[in-house]
Order: sequence, then structure tokens, then C-alpha cells
Amino acid sequence: MSIFSKKKSFFNTKKILLPLLFFFSIAISYSQEIVVSGSVKESKTNSPIPGVNIIIKGKTIGITSDFDGLYSIKASLNDILVFSYLGYAPKEIKVTSATINVFLEEDTQSLDEIVIIGYGTTTVKDATGAVTAITEKNFNKGNITTAENLLNGKVAGLTINTGGEPGAGSTIRIRGGASLGASNDPLIVINGLPVDNNAIGGSRSILSSINPNEIASFSILKDASATAIYGSRASNGVIIITTKKGSRNLNVNLDMNFGINTLPNKVDVFSGDELRNLVSSVNPSLTPLLGNANTDWQDEIYNNSATSIINASANGMLLNKIPTRISIGRTYQEGLQLTSRFERNNASFNLNPNFLNNSLKISVNGNASFEKNRFASGQAANALTFDPTQPVYDENSPFGGYFQYYTDNNDGVINEDDLTALAPFNPLAELLQRRSISNIQRFYGNVKIDYNFNFLPELSAVLNVGMDKQNADGTVRVSDKNPLAQNDGSLVGSYSEYTNSQNNTLLDGYLSYNKEWNNFNVDGTAGYSYQKFTNKRYVSGELLDDGPDSEPVNNVDPNLVLIGFFGRANFSFYDKYLVTLSYRRDGTSRFSKENRWGNFPSAAIAWKIKEDLFPESENLSSLKLRLGWGITGQQDIGRNNLDLFLSRYIRGLPSSQYIFGDTTTPVGIPQFRNEELKWEETTTYNIGFDYGLFNDKITGSLEGFYKESKDLLSNAAISDGSNFSNSGFQNIGNFTSQGIEFSIGGDLITNDDGLNIDFNFNTTFIKTEIKKLALDQDQLVGGADGGTGNTAQIHREGFTPFSFFVYKQVYDSNNNPIEGAYADLNGDNLITDADKYIHHNGAPSVTFGYASNFYYKNFDLSFNLRANIDNYVYNNVNSSRAQYDLLENSSVVANLPTSVLQSNFNTTENVILSDYYIENASFLRMDNITTGYTFNEIFSNKSSIRLSASVQNVFVITNYSGLDPEVFSNGIDNTITPRPRTFTIGANIKF
Repeated sequence: MSIFSKKKSFFNTKKILLPLLFFFSIAISYSQEIVVSGSVKESKTNSPIPGVNIIIKGKTIGITSDFDGLYSIKASLNDILVFSYLGYAPKEIKVTSATINVFLEEDTQSLDEIVIIGYGTTTVKDATGAVTAITEKNFNKGNITTAENLLNGKVAGLTINTGGEPGAGSTIRIRGGASLGASNDPLIVINGLPVDNNAIGGSRSILSSINPNEIASFSILKDASATAIYGSRASNGVIIITTKKGSRNLNVNLDMNFGINTLPNKVDVFSGDELRNLVSSVNPSLTPLLGNANTDWQDEIYNNSATSIINASANGMLLNKIPTRISIGRTYQEGLQLTSRFERNNASFNLNPNFLNNSLKISVNGNASFEKNRFASGQAANALTFDPTQPVYDENSPFGGYFQYYTDNNDGVINEDDLTALAPFNPLAELLQRRSISNIQRFYGNVKIDYNFNFLPELSAVLNVGMDKQNADGTVRVSDKNPLAQNDGSLVGSYSEYTNSQNNTLLDGYLSYNKEWNNFNVDGTAGYSYQKFTNKRYVSGELLDDGPDSEPVNNVDPNLVLIGFFGRANFSFYDKYLVTLSYRRDGTSRFSKENRWGNFPSAAIAWKIKEDLFPESENLSSLKLRLGWGITGQQDIGRNNLDLFLSRYIRGLPSSQYIFGDTTTPVGIPQFRNEELKWEETTTYNIGFDYGLFNDKITGSLEGFYKESKDLLSNAAISDGSNFSNSGFQNIGNFTSQGIEFSIGGDLITNDDGLNIDFNFNTTFIKTEIKKLALDQDQLVGGADGGTGNTAQIHREGFTPFSFFVYKQVYDSNNNPIEGAYADLNGDNLITDADKYIHHNGAPSVTFGYASNFYYKNFDLSFNLRANIDNYVYNNVNSSRAQYDLLENSSVVANLPTSVLQSNFNTTENVILSDYYIENASFLRMDNITTGYTFNEIFSNKSSIRLSASVQNVFVITNYSGLDPEVFSNGIDNTITPRPRTFTIGANIKF
């Protein structure tokens, strides 16, 4: 009995174990991990594609291909590898062997491009917010000195206005900004590190020290559903910059550009002969003051100048284990104005090692820059009005041989008493006898650690530690041969020094969870962010004067600390219905405890309409509807306003001390205080359609948005006696902006003969309006030169911010303006301030951008155009200088713009606020045209040389009478540095 029982037990066990062993063997075969490697190439040209994203479907494990398109990843048999890259159709391949070589089709399924967003990534087809990605192959070409100009005109809703100085900064706006008095600059994030929007003293801008050649991509986040994850600093949009990464195989790249900057235009003023004729007819009494020369002072202060950009980089494996990239670069640019110069030397490194079977990914980025500047003293306005009948040089002059207005009183000393009172100084001497230089050292970088948990592969933890350290020093020296006088009247020149130190440190930590169940996918992120900014400044004061008001000033700003808790969840149903929810709670040290914290939620949904409504359509390859809502914040009111909620005092100057007997006592001066100051909040509503046509050969989007900013932060007037200042930052009202954006781009022609023509077009319509101001009171803004205290703009409820506020000019029967004759708009038979009216504004109502690339075999040609429509400019150059009475400038003669011949105005005070000077400044500008030819396989099968030539600032078509229709100061033109027209040749060599 027992024997049969044992046998029966044995056979029963066998029946159970055999199937288990069978299924276990199958499981082992399916779960066995192998190292999969191979290459990713472009199907048509067989060229390697670097930076391709390769992930295991359904998991967060992933890598990118190196510079040669090679990759290596650990995966299990029968896993699905997903290969995706901007502008190429993604591919999904099952793992069946250790070697998988992939060929991607170019310019199809471009909606699958990877887009960097806050604390994560997505694809264009899966994005629920208004996000635009621009990568290296779509960057603007030519003589690009600063990073932002790589994408000028490329993105709907993004405007970039760059100055004419070498290395000049830019005014960057996304959808027009969202504030009246606080910053309207977008948040800029570099490799996960948000940077300070305040440039260090002596630097050209916050981006001037960044090498454009090291940038791999930009992501522009425009609506609140995309930006709310950044909370308190995202109301003006976000620009995420990602730099280039290392690769496995050794590759060396050398890029060189050399160019000449030329002056494209000058302000029309009278020549020496023309001025003598004008004086003789208009004011003959000034004739004895005229000279015999014919000097073009604009020609004297401007000249052609050189520019060069050289970059070298190497990619490869460090110690045969770590993908590495190192690079160096040098940019040298002389300005059109004499003595203006910009020099930048960069070095960077990037390490991207993977450990623990790709479960641990580390990215180390370091960027060092050394910026050197020499600043011109700003003689553009002086060169317009300085007497052209006077010579540049005077061999008898005690001022270094330069002509100056003076009379030697023969007391044996040349000092202030010998100078002609109120006379201007020689513009050329002012440039050459002044040396204003600065040196800036900057190091910024981050270490990012991404760990994927083996026991739960859907979960990963990310730690990002970053820093941005800047130090600057500078000197301003004026020659003792210059007529600049000290307080005691001596002419000994001038000398001062300054230093500035800024630190920005960051700690981000967050968890990411990505899980797919059949037709449902969830992607969640939750984390914490801490960021601190410090700033120290020292100004020596005048070192050649020991007067009481020349003592040094040493400022240590209060630390600015920003703390945030954030979370985001993305849900996908059947890969057609998408939902994104995010929330951020931010705290700032800038406000009092009662107002310190702000809450910034957002929500967005998207529906891939094509799959449901047009599944059979052959021409419509994709169509997605997006709806978004969110709240973002603003607290950036400048580094001088870090503690307005506290009682603050500053020490008075030595000249304002109290004297008690023999003791001097400094004065403590109380400063403006506002304990009620709080967050400015912007609520955004967005609707968008993303579309693709003809298998996504043509793609684009149509967006509509509405933004409302409340509790606006603005430096506004305060009732007398209520505070320690007559103005200060307050929360004063509401402001709205609404608009429509449209973009379209793709391939016009693609064939097997090597001909490819693509294009990108975008346009934006924006309307802004002030809904509410404190006490319903207007704010006069927009200071204008000419006279004292003049303002040409206004903030008024129901109108666009910075609208022009002027008198309505009256004309005679021949349509000539009548000086001082204005329309009596209120009908009281008097011309007073009550007769001023709102007449246009400086913001364009419509902007356009167009770019195109033409490729034929080894030849390429590209260009880009921009246009602004319906933007107006107040021509303050003419309104403050083009009047006959200004021929007499104190006791000397001054030049005038020739536009006075059209107006025949005499007195500045009578006409300065006339709408006659408000001009339509709509324009079409070609920013760049570049052509090149590539020679392949020069040194090896991977080497190439591309020779190129380009022109920057090719032409501008406009009816504006001034120097340039693109001005700053919200549309007030009071002389700008001319933007150069640059002719460049270049060579790119790859080894």
C-alpha cells in the first residue's frame, strides 16, 4: 500500500514538475538579458545619425547613439527597442539577436521628435501643451555670436530683438510677455539649471558667455500647461537649452568663420557745406562760429571691423569606458563704433557614463567662459549734432591734438574755466581717450544622476545638482588729455574700478514612474527644488578725486532663495486620448511670510482626432486637438528689490552727514517698504491643433491663447506722506493678452537625384490690453529726450501697455504740419494735456518668420526672413533734434537731421509730443543668407570639408525714416547702435 502510494505521489509530482520546467525554460529564454549593439544610419545617404533616442518600450531604460550613430544597450530577448530622432520616422524592432543595425527614413513622421520639457521629455505627437523644439539642423546659420540668434524667426510667438554692439544682448519675448513692471524675460534653463535673468556687471548679457556652437537643441514652452511645472518664474514662458553630449568613437570637428562688419546706414544730417548754407539763411548771426571743415562725424566714429569665430571639439571614449566630449572656442568681434570690442573664450566638457547595466546614468557638464569687453562711450547722438564745419584734429590743442571748444585764459593752467560752457566734446576724442574694459569669468554646469530601480524598472530617481558662478571686474579710465573735469575743476582725467560676484546654486530631486498596461499608459513625476542666488558688488568711486562724495560703495544683496514642490502626471488612453496634470507650490524669500507661497496648477487634454474621425484619409496623416489651462507666477522685480517687505535704511553720502561739534554722524535714510507685496499671477487658456499632411511631409500647428495677469507688479506712484518714497513696487492691476499662432513647414521637393528643398513659415497675431490699474489712474511712462520730464507713452485701462500719448498734429492746406497747432480734442478751446490722445503703440500686431534650405548633392543654400507689421516708432531722434532753434547750442553751432527741411519746425518744446513723429515702422528683414559646398571623404571615409559664405543683416525694407525700424524702449527711437552688415567666409572640417 505504501509502495503504491509513493509511486502515485512520484508520478503526480512528475506531472506537475514537467510543465513547470517547460514554462520556466520558456521564461528564461524570454527574459535572458543580452547586450544589443549596432548602428543607426540615414537611409538615403547611409550617414550615421548621432543623438538618436533608443529606449526599451514600456520602460524608462534608454540611451542615445553616439557621434558615429553607434549604440549599445542591455535588453531581454523579445523586448521592443524604439528608435526615434527629430525629423525621422521612429522604428520599433524586436530583440532577437545581439546586433541590430537600423536605417531611419528622413523627414517623415516628424511629429515623433523628442522634446525636452520641464523635468522630463515627450514627443511632439504626445505633447499636450504649446511646445516647439528646434534642433541643430534647423538653427539659423551664419555669423551667430549669441545663442538666442540661433532661433530668431523660427518659432511662432517668439520675438528676439538684438542690439548692434558686438556680443550684444537681446530682448526676448514669448507671446509678448505678461507684466507691466516686473520682468518680461522668459525663464532660461540650461541642462536643467535655471539661470539668473540679471546679467553680471560688465557683461553684455546673460547669454553672451555661452558658446552657440555647443548647443544641441532648444525647447520653447509657451502656454501654462507646459510651463506651470516651473511655477513662480514661468509666466513669460520657458526656453530650455540642451548642450551637446559625448560619444563613443573618436571624432574631431573644427569650425572657422571670418568676417567683415560694415555700416549699412547712417542718419541723414547736414554736411559741413550744407550747414554753412543753412546757417546763412536761417540764423546768420551764427556764421562767425562756423569752421571751414567738412567733417562727417558718423564716418569718424564708425568703421569697418573684423569678426572671427573658431571652435574645435572632440568626441570619444575616455579610458575606453566613458563617452566624452570636450571643446574649445574663441569668438572675437569688433564693433562698428571705434573702441567697441567683444571677446569670448570657451572651454567645455561632457561625460555620459552608464553603470549597472544602464540602470545608473550619469551626466556631467562643465562650461567655462572668459569674456572680455571694451565698451564704447556711446557717441552716436553726439556725432549727429556735433558741428561738421569743425575739424577732427587741432595741432595747437592741449587735448591730445583733438579739436575741442575752449578759450585759454592764459593763467598758466588748462582747467574747467578754459572750457566753453555747455559745449559738447569731440566725439572721436571721447571714444579714443576713454578706456572702459571688463573681464568676466563664468563657470556653469551640473551633475545629473538618473537611477532606474531594478526591482521596479518603471521607477527611476533623478538628482540634479547645478551651479553658475560668475566673477567680473572692470575699470573706466579717461585720459588726462580729455576735457572731463573733476569736482574741483581740474582736468586730470578719471579712473574708477568695480567688481561683481554672482552665484547660482541648484538642487533638484525627483522620482519618475512610467508604466504601460495594454492600452493605458501613465507617466508621473514628483520632486523638490531648491535654488539660491547671491550677489556682491563693489564700486570704487572716482579714484582721482578725494572729495566727500567719491568714497567706494560695497553692496552685499540679501540672498534670494526659491523653493518648490512639484508634480506632474501624464495619462494616455489607446495612444489617442492624452491628459496632463501638474502642480507646483513655490516659495520665495522676496515676499513676507504671509505672501511667500504660491500655488501653480495646470491641466491639459489632447485628442488625436485623425485616428477617430479620419482614419482612412491618405492626405491627412495626423491631426491632434489640444486644450490647456494653467496658472504661472512672477516675482522678478530686479535685484534691488529683494526685501521690500522689511524696514530698510541706507547710509547717506558723506556730504549729507550731521556735524555735532567735531564729530560727523552719518545719516540713515529709510527706504520704501511694502509688506503686502505678493505674487503676480498669470492664468493662460490655450487651444491648439497639430497637423501633418502627406505622411507628415508637411507639418504645423494652429494655436489660440488668452492670458490674464492679475496683481501686476509695477513701480507706481504713491500718495505723498504714505511711505518713504514717492514711488515703489506694488500690485496694481490686471492685464490681458490674446493671440493666434500659425506655423507650417516641411519638404517642398525631395527626390533621388539629391535635390531637397524645405521651408518653415510662422506667423503670430497678438493683442494686449490693460484691464485694471490701481485707483483707475493712468501711468505716464516712456521718457523722451528733449526738454525736461517729457513722457511719450501711457498705461491706461482699455489700451495696450506703452501706448503713445501725444497731441494730434494740425496740417495746412498743402499737408504741411503747422508748428504748435494741435487738435482741441476735448473742445474747451484750450490746448492742454487733456487734448493728448492714444495713437498706436510700439508692439507689432503681426509678426512673420520664413526660412528655407536648398540642397543639391553637395551644395546647400539657406536663408531666413522676418517681418513685423503694424509696429509704430516714436522718432525721438527727430523730435528732439530736428528744429532750427537747435542750430544754436549754447555758444556753439550744432548740426541737425535733414528731416527738418520737411517739417520746418523751429522750437522743440512746441512739437516734441506731436503725433507727427509717430511713424509706421513695419519692415521685412533678411537676417541671413548662407551658401556652402561639402567635399566628402577627404582624409578618410568619415572626413569632410564644408566651405561656406554668408551675409548677415542682408537688407531691410521699411518706410520708417530712422536708422532702423527695430528699436528698444517699447518703440522709442533715441539713437541706437547700428546693426552691422556682416560678410563671412567659413570652413567646417570633420575628421
